[in-house]
Amino acid sequence: MATMAQVATLAGVSTATVSRALSGKPVSEEVAEAVRLAAAELDYTMDRTARSLRRRYSDVLALVVPDVENPFFTAVARGVEDVTREAGLSLVLCNSDDDPAKEARYVEVASQEQMAGLILAPAGPEPRLDPLLRKGRTIVVIDRLVDAPLDHVVLDNHALGRIATEHLLAQGHRRVACITGPHETSTARDRADGWAHALSAAGCTPDPELLRYATYRVDGGRTAMLELLDLPEPPDAVVATNNMVGVGLLRALSAGAGRGAPQVSVIGDLPFITSDVPGAVTMSLRPREMGVRAAQMFVERLQGMTGEPRRVVLDPTTPEPLTRLLTGGDAR
Repeated sequence: MATMAQVATLAGVSTATVSRALSGKPVSEEVAEAVRLAAAELDYTMDRTARSLRRRYSDVLALVVPDVENPFFTAVARGVEDVTREAGLSLVLCNSDDDPAKEARYVEVASQEQMAGLILAPAGPEPRLDPLLRKGRTIVVIDRLVDAPLDHVVLDNHALGRIATEHLLAQGHRRVACITGPHETSTARDRADGWAHALSAAGCTPDPELLRYATYRVDGGRTAMLELLDLPEPPDAVVATNNMVGVGLLRALSAGAGRGAPQVSVIGDLPFITSDVPGAVTMSLRPREMGVRAAQMFVERLQGMTGEPRRVVLDPTTPEPLTRLLTGGDAR
């Protein structure tokens, strides 16, 4: 069996450099390539178990998200995996179902299994992270804010709600409703605040009756939309602050789509064409970018970066942030 020393000799570098290169730590591209070629020629694999025992954690991290079936989090996971794989880490994907108790169990398992840490889209504002924090493990929070001194990667959710609403206002609508997520979720509140800000800026008083908090699920969007349609004066346009909520409200509208149907603006990419409601638009959130940046921050901390917690806020604005949804009536 080949040794690290033999790989170092063949590559013309030190054993420390071999260790750094194969662990994903910073080395020049030329050195990294020489080490990879030497390791491949000698069929050498690092003894990760022994290395993990020395440093007291493994080359595995967990990504915990509220809904693995949501394409947003699937794309986040792809971004995380692309970066962590290059750093020599393995990724375990966990689904919390937006359940704080289930999330806490995954945190406990990550601690018991001596994982390197966690990238977390929290189920609530106060995730129970003590088992990992006591051990000094690396934690990066994504998508939703928590009140803890941790690195965060989030979207400018206020801007998302504002932009989606401004589009509908620009079309001449004034009775614009908003269906958002659970009130305890920061993304839901911030996007609803953006909706209210856009209305106020346009001289329209936000109507509390037109703001609906729902689950971030298809059924939540559908139920809230049906409630809005049952109002004595239904809205003439609706902002859906989440892609799965958007699927639900479009399903509620599709049976009666056509003249008189509210115009719809959905924050997030829909997983599939779900409706024949004309005029619906979506806002792409570029979730893979969130996963990439969170994973980069995770690796940086794992490799020894210190300092104050960082908060990266991804800018949702683009030259054309709104994309018209191709529906049965529009498709060519």
